[in-house]
Amino acid sequence: MSLKQFNPRNAVLLVFIVLVALLRIFLTSEAPMSALSTFTPLGAMALFGGAYFNNRIKSVLFPVLTLWVSDIILNRFVYYNEWRFFYEGFYWTYGSYALMAIASKYIIRRATVGNIIIASVAATLIHWIGTSPGCFMIENSMYPKTWAGYFTSLVAAIPYERNFLVGTLAYGGLMFTTFEWLQRRYHSLKLAH
Repeated sequence: MSLKQFNPRNAVLLVFIVLVALLRIFLTSEAPMSALSTFTPLGAMALFGGAYFNNRIKSVLFPVLTLWVSDIILNRFVYYNEWRFFYEGFYWTYGSYALMAIASKYIIRRATVGNIIIASVAATLIHWIGTSPGCFMIENSMYPKTWAGYFTSLVAAIPYERNFLVGTLAYGGLMFTTFEWLQRRYHSLKLAH
């Protein structure tokens, strides 16, 4: 690859996403079943990737791939003590993060406070509705396989989703603000028109 082909913008965006995944691994490994582990940067990571990667495939693929790699590490060292590449219902989770990145591409055309708040609320709703079937439909679910069981699982998820929203807003605010500042300071990070 020649120096002309090197895209510093994509490299910096990828570094942001990897740092957020490392932060997620650290927070979860320190307190795997606490509110801190649901105060997650993952929603912000999906929104950030969706908003800033110009290529539509990269905007979805990089956040979801980073989530998957961090899941593998957490499955090995925190949850199962084995190399587990997927868990039951994983497709609901990964599909939800892909939808968050896609929604971000349309909501955050400009990184304004209002757009980031709207996208964070949308991401939380996508996460809440999209990942609940993964908990509800698994083989050993504590919820009956009825509509009432599904709605019970949605209600039970509200405290986690509140933490998810706060984490998405906090980490998203930090990520978007930092990258916007970097773009103003280093013009090579701006999108070429």
